[in-house]
Amino acid sequence: MEKIRAVLRENTIIAVVGLSPKPSRPSYQVAAYLQQAGYRIIPVNPGQREILGQPCYPDLRAIPGRVDVVDIFRRPELVEPVVRDAIAIHARVVWMQEGIVNEQAAALAEEAGLTVIMDRCMKVDHLNFMP
Repeated sequence: MEKIRAVLRENTIIAVVGLSPKPSRPSYQVAAYLQQAGYRIIPVNPGQREILGQPCYPDLRAIPGRVDVVDIFRRPELVEPVVRDAIAIHARVVWMQEGIVNEQAAALAEEAGLTVIMDRCMKVDHLNFMP
């Protein structure tokens, strides 16, 4: 649990891959919560121009500037290309949301020196572990 606390405490710029513009979707609810908690949210969704008042990017490589955490809301079989992009942009953390497990992608990220958190909800963990 200390690893999760450290990630939440030390990283402030979160790219949310698969962020939906629909408030009823979990990705939107998690990102909106994290934005209200003080994190900078960078939406990644090729079909959108803006989400949560922020410019939306088609993929991680299109983001100008630093990304600390890549929070992934994609089906497990679609995670590996996202992880490869996270490595390419020198992200620090790959976070696969609750229900998303891809051991091969996790190993790839860890081999490249990224911290990996898998099958956990960033919002729930923030609620549980941050003061």
